[in-house]
Amino acid sequence: MPDAKEKTIDVDRLLKNKLKSVSVDSLEKGIAKVVSDLVGEDYKCTISDVKYTLFSGADFHIKVELTYNPED
Repeated sequence: MPDAKEKTIDVDRLLKNKLKSVSVDSLEKGIAKVVSDLVGEDYKCTISDVKYTLFSGADFHIKVELTYNPED
């Protein structure tokens, strides 16, 4: 008899990588917004080398840098 605290793993959900449906551009804009809000300066984000993993994840290189505007 299984332990009452044991949970069943939903393999279909685990193997369906929903990250693939999110565009890299959307991720870049979202990350840039969060960093800009946290720091109080305007930042941009660039994502490259995206590799989706089998178990609903992704590995990628991310670059976050200050957006320079000489008028500010």
